[in-house]
Amino acid sequence: MASSCWQITFRPSEMPSPAFDEFMDSFFEVSAQNYAAEPDGIDEYVGYQSGVFDEQAMLSAARSLGVELPPYEISELKSDNWLKDYVIKFPPFEVGDFCIYGIHETTAPQTSKIPLQIYAATAFGSDHQTTRGCITALCELKHRGFSPQKILDIGTGSGILSLCAASLWPSAEILAGDIDEEAVIVSAGNAKTNRLDNRIKTFLSDGCQNPLIAAAAPYDLILSNILANPLISFAADIAENLAPQGYAVLSGFVADQSAGVIAAYQAQGLDQIKLYSLDDWRAALLRKA
Repeated sequence: MASSCWQITFRPSEMPSPAFDEFMDSFFEVSAQNYAAEPDGIDEYVGYQSGVFDEQAMLSAARSLGVELPPYEISELKSDNWLKDYVIKFPPFEVGDFCIYGIHETTAPQTSKIPLQIYAATAFGSDHQTTRGCITALCELKHRGFSPQKILDIGTGSGILSLCAASLWPSAEILAGDIDEEAVIVSAGNAKTNRLDNRIKTFLSDGCQNPLIAAAAPYDLILSNILANPLISFAADIAENLAPQGYAVLSGFVADQSAGVIAAYQAQGLDQIKLYSLDDWRAALLRKA
């Protein structure tokens, strides 16, 4: 990691569109979200880029996605390891049965919950409303007595949902795919850190396209915390790979996208069981007939 980097901080006046999230993930080397101090406040979004920063290239990338950038500030960070010093230090947080904490913590927090240690910087998403919604859904399934034997995680990112599933269901076989090679590396590392690497198989995959997925189908539980448009485009594949009476936990979409996402899955024979709301973000629990 280079000894310095550029930090671009965006301060929107209202919640950005999903296209803005796509821009952040695709343009910057690392992206992060700083949550507002007040419940009704707007979050701050930060992009990190090592080497030379080209502001015009950033503006062009945003225009290509139809994104009008909110006000932003550019600053240079000096550090022997900017990723460790500026990015990964998210505070421990509890959700459902879990306490999630970062690799910068030298000891696990004192908690009665299941501790999971996460390196998330280059596969951002571990402490986001959509992640919290998905984890809540998983914990509720566990407490209802659901016991899946085969689980698929599509767009695994940091691997946090796979880690939670592996912890909740120790006998389950879990496959975790992502289109981004860095995410696959990070998720595999997180599985090893938490001594769950013998339970979680990570690999590159654009949606359900990797043959490993079809070879192990059908799945009792499929997880996918990505974005609305990919979720809609993956609906037929997810339904095909989901076992009868199996559950899907989906997130990465906001309130006004919920109807479109859920309709795509209802058309494939899945019924909505519950919709979780965290700020404007939604997570859906669905079941195949």
